[in-house]
Amino acid sequence: MSSDNQPASASSHPYDALKPDILLDAVEDEGFPVSGRLFALNSYENRVYQIGLDDAPPVIAKFYRPGRWSEAQILEEHGFTLELEEAGVPVVAPLKLPSGGTLGRSGEFLFAVFPQRGGHAPDTSTPDTLYRLGQWLGQLHNIGAREPFSHRPAMSILPAITDFSRYLTDNDWVPQDLRPAWDSLIPDLIDGCARLVEEAGELTNIRLHGDCHAGNILVREDQLLFVDLDDCRTGPAIQDLWLLLNGDDQERSLQFGELLEGYEMFRDFNRRERYLIEPLRCYRQLSHCAWLAQRWDDPAFPRFFPWFAQPRFWSDQVLSLREQLGALQGPVLNIPGQY
Repeated sequence: MSSDNQPASASSHPYDALKPDILLDAVEDEGFPVSGRLFALNSYENRVYQIGLDDAPPVIAKFYRPGRWSEAQILEEHGFTLELEEAGVPVVAPLKLPSGGTLGRSGEFLFAVFPQRGGHAPDTSTPDTLYRLGQWLGQLHNIGAREPFSHRPAMSILPAITDFSRYLTDNDWVPQDLRPAWDSLIPDLIDGCARLVEEAGELTNIRLHGDCHAGNILVREDQLLFVDLDDCRTGPAIQDLWLLLNGDDQERSLQFGELLEGYEMFRDFNRRERYLIEPLRCYRQLSHCAWLAQRWDDPAFPRFFPWFAQPRFWSDQVLSLREQLGALQGPVLNIPGQY
């Protein structure tokens, strides 16, 4: 690992300026009677805080990472979330501010305020839970299909995989002794992904949650709630389904069947999209590595992900990508009762 990738001893990241008094003042200026109680929540991409209020339940304030999304892109996220909420889809939508909008500004930081919602992640191995998630995702996608995003990005699997790998190698994240293995694997992965993308055929792209894993879904008193649409984007419906599957091929096949049974009560599903599952898994693995590398100047990342800068991590990645190549070359996920 190049010494250039080691964290600097003195940080100058924009989040260094986000002191407690600044963020409390920002929320108070938007009409919330802050009590001074402040609790940082687990979030790396943005900074998220539970803020106590006088004589009212706490609220959640999300301060967006400067430079990641434009104001127009964030407002599209908020507009989509509010559209879902109005249609009855269970989401946590931003609160309206005194200005009538949902986006505040404090210096270089854009922020939003959300109601506090508690709960725990759903057990996605339970058929009933998957069925109900499928029902809600079918309805979410019906709303998402009404119109396209104008400013949010669209998923582009093959170019993105190339870009993620190039960023990692151009910035010397992949150790030199692993470069031959890495450089031979990436073209094979791209070829494998390209074959399956072609098998999937013509796709319908819609507005998506974008990062619909169990950690972004809450269950409280048997009610489901979708949270954190920070990664909402345009793409195929399967992107919001495959992250809910886990286990071996047989387990994932049965889970997929339960999801689709609920989903298709409200919306048809193009079954050829299942050819995209393994390309999307490859996309996610490499995008995660590139994300960590791109955020390494944020002091939170070396502190919470120290293993990322270790050679062992990269040797494990090579092994994992080899396994992923095998998955790309294997059979696509089956749907129970169908080919």
